[in-house]
Amino acid sequence: MLELKNICFTRDNKKILDNISLELEDNKFYVITGPNGSGKSTLAKIIMGINNQDEGQVVFNGKDISNLPINERANLGMGFAFQQPVKFKGITVYDLIKLSAKKNISKKEACDILSKVGLCAKEYVDREINSSLSGGELKRIEIATVAVKNSKLTIFDEPEAGIDLWSFNNLIKIFEDMRKLTKGTTIIISHQERILNIADKIILLNEGKIDKVGEAKEIVGTILAKSNCCKLGGEV
Repeated sequence: MLELKNICFTRDNKKILDNISLELEDNKFYVITGPNGSGKSTLAKIIMGINNQDEGQVVFNGKDISNLPINERANLGMGFAFQQPVKFKGITVYDLIKLSAKKNISKKEACDILSKVGLCAKEYVDREINSSLSGGELKRIEIATVAVKNSKLTIFDEPEAGIDLWSFNNLIKIFEDMRKLTKGTTIIISHQERILNIADKIILLNEGKIDKVGEAKEIVGTILAKSNCCKLGGEV
């Protein structure tokens, strides 16, 4: 599915990622975690082509995509959800879902998708994507637009950022359902224990290097045992 070979990335004379090598399998649910500044979000952006690695290769389904731009990676079946969902003046939720699906889906189909992410479809399908929507609402709409793509690989960059507790509880339920029902590989960048616990495997980064890769119970136990890793948070 996805192979990272010796990925290195430096910014402002600081090495953010140092020789990262990973192999991710098909139809698995991965969480990448680590302390502040460990390189989590940077690694996600390199996989998607938002940032370009200084050294190393990104291989997707046997194809070297190291130099492909984000749009070409998306065409190959990769999806990305940002920490802060983008607002689109004048575009409705229905418009955005159609654009994401790349086909003319009906309002009923759009409503079915919205229902899966915990939104009352009749209240949201015709709403404009603007500042009238809360962080939690925007997050769930973005998850709906990512889900409708049926991507082979989907990346969520700290999806819990900027949402309230009620929305976070619903977010966990969405990811639990995705893990059970959705085909394709999912990568979530997160420091939240409840998200870590639903992973098939956790990748623990520290100071730009891979510290551990393993089952959720093993890695969560390691994190909780290290006080410096309990204070996981935002990312560069």
